[in-house]
Amino acid sequence: MNAEERVNEYVSIVPNLNQKRIQRERFNVFFHYGINTFTGKEWGDGKADPKIFDPSEQDTDQWVKAVKDGGAYGVILTCKHHDGFCLWQTKTTAYGVASSPYKDGKGDVVREVSDSCRKYGLKFGIYLSPWDRNSETYGTDKYNDFYCAQLEELLTGYGEIFCVWLDGACGSYMDGKPKQIYDWDRYFATIRRLAPNAAISNCGPDVRWVGNEGGIARESEWNVVPKFAFNIQSIESKSQQSDDDNFAKKQFDITLDDLGSREFLQNFDSFIWYPAEVDVSIRPGWFYHKAQDGSVRSLKNLLKIYYNSVGGNSILLLNIPPDKRGLLCEKDVERIKELGQHIKSVEREEVKIKAITAPKAEGENVIEGVLTEEYDGETYDAAAYYTPAKEEDRYEIQLTLDGVKKINRVKLVENVAFSQRIEKFEIYANVGGKDKKVYDGTTVGYGRIATFKAVNTDKVKIVLTSVRQRPYIEFIGVYEDNGVVIRETSWQRFVKWVHHVNYKIYINRENKKRKKLNK
Repeated sequence: MNAEERVNEYVSIVPNLNQKRIQRERFNVFFHYGINTFTGKEWGDGKADPKIFDPSEQDTDQWVKAVKDGGAYGVILTCKHHDGFCLWQTKTTAYGVASSPYKDGKGDVVREVSDSCRKYGLKFGIYLSPWDRNSETYGTDKYNDFYCAQLEELLTGYGEIFCVWLDGACGSYMDGKPKQIYDWDRYFATIRRLAPNAAISNCGPDVRWVGNEGGIARESEWNVVPKFAFNIQSIESKSQQSDDDNFAKKQFDITLDDLGSREFLQNFDSFIWYPAEVDVSIRPGWFYHKAQDGSVRSLKNLLKIYYNSVGGNSILLLNIPPDKRGLLCEKDVERIKELGQHIKSVEREEVKIKAITAPKAEGENVIEGVLTEEYDGETYDAAAYYTPAKEEDRYEIQLTLDGVKKINRVKLVENVAFSQRIEKFEIYANVGGKDKKVYDGTTVGYGRIATFKAVNTDKVKIVLTSVRQRPYIEFIGVYEDNGVVIRETSWQRFVKWVHHVNYKIYINRENKKRKKLNK
């Protein structure tokens, strides 16, 4: 393909309906809960006595109400972690709540959480670990039958499922068993058949892992990327490798920082829509440990993660683990409530736009349509959007505010029904009669929240300096100063440096290959 053909190919790639749903909603919560909650481990070995699972005050309404107040759209429960302990009344194994004293062996945590989600209007999703250290069939072909039977129970007995989150861990060697060959195609087919509206995340075709568990998002996150095989080799090798609750502190994304620029994509011929999800825990560990009560992330830290993930074209999955009582710790509840209050305050801080101008629009897709953020409830596409009539090298959009305002954020959203197109942009604020650059940006996609040092201005200019053909803009919002300034930490700068070095090594290697082929 030549350069023009390549760009035509890139902008032809668009999301499926399940991807549209989960990307629109942007923010969900993980509940890591199970026998590890009572053993104090991160990874169980499948041998713990199920009788120790005995929460004294379990209240899943408290869990779900707290995360709804926190601004989340849905929750994902660890129905079975690597230890094999099942939180529902399964027919596949005795290792689960049926063998515990909880509700005299008749409890069903999956049922309770799914019911609470319906009560409070949140979506319900499941995590079902393919690695099972308790099952006698693990390491054999029969295990795939066992696993699919568990999937079927969960996908048919608990109402609508919005997400199935699949973990790629495979530690057969730790128990002296042969390596289990996961039948991923069969798993995906089972989910599509029984839960057609569910996004398959992490190890699946709908949502990919960002590459670390520390809440670090890429600076430039592309949805259009080379076609992945969806095998788990890279995920398996870079995810948590041991029972270590400090994993998120010590590891970082060693995959390439750039997965979607033109320079990178020229090395491939097949492409897919494959958005990233940032999964991170509110504590150092994924399961609850009382010793970590003093290590709950600060609101400032959560806001940094939120603005860099949700505000950086990624999905945020924040883990909040219930404790031995069967309740969310009061400190976690307080912190998630603070985050929710901040998220809800955004609407009040949006600045009224008195006038907006841009290059002539194509047809009825006028620029005024971008001032309202609305989308269809069935197709999840924008109700209104703007696209210019002509393809240009750059595009300028001028916004006149309703008076002088102190601002520190601008939100941009593309209409991804036409793919992801914006590659670079700049934001200027008129200060003292002159345009002052306040932000340099790259990708937009489902949402870029540009944060900068607050300025007083009555005019904002957005310049798109690099676009794949014409842009399709869905929303532009300008917001009054809320005191939040997102600054990079030294750790984040180091991670980006590592990304950059790895990327350059990769590009140099591919260039050498092409030169040899051309000789």
